[in-house]
Amino acid sequence: MSAKYAFIAAEKATRNTDGSARYTVVLMCTWLAVSTSGFYEWCTRPASATAQRRERLGALIEHIFDEHDGTYGYRRVHAVLARRGHYCDPETVRDLMRERGLVACQPMRSRKGATRQAAAMADIPDLVERDFTSDVPGAKLVGDITYVRTWQGWLYVALVIDCYSRAIVGWAMDDNYKTPLITDAIRMAARNITLPESAIFHSDRGSNYTSDEYATELSKMGIRQSVGRTGICYDNALSESTNGALKVELVNREQFPTREIAQRKIANYIELFYNRRRLHSGLGYNTPQEILDLHNTPQEAALKPKTRVRKSWGSPWPPRA
Repeated sequence: MSAKYAFIAAEKATRNTDGSARYTVVLMCTWLAVSTSGFYEWCTRPASATAQRRERLGALIEHIFDEHDGTYGYRRVHAVLARRGHYCDPETVRDLMRERGLVACQPMRSRKGATRQAAAMADIPDLVERDFTSDVPGAKLVGDITYVRTWQGWLYVALVIDCYSRAIVGWAMDDNYKTPLITDAIRMAARNITLPESAIFHSDRGSNYTSDEYATELSKMGIRQSVGRTGICYDNALSESTNGALKVELVNREQFPTREIAQRKIANYIELFYNRRRLHSGLGYNTPQEILDLHNTPQEAALKPKTRVRKSWGSPWPPRA
């Protein structure tokens, strides 16, 4: 019955071109076999407890969505609600977001690739084999280069990601993607995180990543080099995913007049949002910084055993040929 009354209330506002009501309440009540008095009583009836709760949840969801600049879908919004003590079903969150027209930013088709295979392929093994998990910070790092369009031309961004925490621990930007770009990124990573003995850095087979210059730099740091196969994005899936998040959540939604502006906004995204505020599904909806903090405070980690890294990245899908 409430659904019929709600329909009548919605259609009541429909007007003809001359401003007159298209349907009268009496006619609609007759067509739907409900009483006119019942409709007006329904209009003055206080909202039910369920309706009031949905209204409150809807307002909270809209605030969370705006707080994270429209980057969160219903799963992450649900996780934020739970962290703040508002418990509900994920499907309720999805329904309320749909009702309010809240749609998270979506990926765009991309055609440009930055990987250029070396003319003479280096004999470098794949030490990761699509297992992007790690037991300690810094033991397994992955990296890749992505590109950003500015009005001045391309800006290239090199990232280094820690497999334990998913944190972007090293990054560098320049107007080219030569070897010094990725060298600066791995040096930043070494400053930001303690590298255990025999740490691994994994990348694609781009000519800069397989160069002698870069191999020498990794050797000086005591890092073992690992590469995937050319053109197989799953061999470096964690880097691809991180680059994708940067593109979807920032780059594809902005226009950058200069490289300097792009650099500043990307640095803010990495350091202030991605590492410290963005919830990761692969981390049990914790942030990378929270995972690192838990590792550095063992007594807290013992109280929260479920915040360890989920093993989903370890499943090699699709199967390797």
